[in-house]
Amino acid sequence: MTKGKFKWSNLYIIAVFIILYLPIGYLIAYSFNSSGNMSEFTGFTLEHYQTLFADQRLLSFIMNTFIIALLSATIATAIGTFGAIAIYYSRLNSQRQFLLNTNNVLMVTPDVMMGASFLILFSSILPLRLGFWSVLLAHVAFSIPIVVLMILPRLYEMNPNMITAAQDLGATHWQILSRVVIPSIVRGIVSGFFMAFTYSLDDFAVTFFVTGNGFSTVSIEVYSRARTGISLEINALSTLMFVLALALVFGYYQIQTSDQRRIRKQANKKVGGLR
Repeated sequence: MTKGKFKWSNLYIIAVFIILYLPIGYLIAYSFNSSGNMSEFTGFTLEHYQTLFADQRLLSFIMNTFIIALLSATIATAIGTFGAIAIYYSRLNSQRQFLLNTNNVLMVTPDVMMGASFLILFSSILPLRLGFWSVLLAHVAFSIPIVVLMILPRLYEMNPNMITAAQDLGATHWQILSRVVIPSIVRGIVSGFFMAFTYSLDDFAVTFFVTGNGFSTVSIEVYSRARTGISLEINALSTLMFVLALALVFGYYQIQTSDQRRIRKQANKKVGGLR
């Protein structure tokens, strides 16, 4: 029975991978197609990648995308870190639960609703023109809950005796934060930055609502071009973005794996000391 279940689980995993990654593989393969269309593969070429890097308009949008992703991830990581610490140190359990639930609600809010809300905020309430700053603020806002969720588990894994010992030694609140708390959760902070950066790169719906005045990102430009017909230049761009996403996921996985190994080593040392 166990072998049968194992085989069925393998079949399920294979089916999921085929459904998810076959279209991506198809897109990547045809980014090297010399015929210039996706109807027939006639030969290998790098022409579409050369065209991509010669397209100054598209390169400017790529630059916009990375600037927004880097800035929003940095700001969201800073705010999210202190937000997670504030939730962790909330004295009342009801207050902590309220803050955590509020954070989680933002995670499951539909992107279209969030984008429309930001559009109303920037166009009717705040005197802010749609463009770079509206996109940046929107990306920071939807990235903060992700960072909080990445850091909170690290805070709960932290040994509270370290904070108590620092207090007994006369450390100030800032010294405890900078020398005890932050070093203990630094891997969570890095993971939160990676996730915020990836979410910002991938976002389309929220950006679609809040961009304007000539400012655009890759996702908006790809959507605009796809409406007039898919070009293999878009395939080449999508391939590069997919490879970048894989690299970010791999980096995040490496951080998680090394962290788990460190925890296991510490646990083994404690067990060895008890023996």
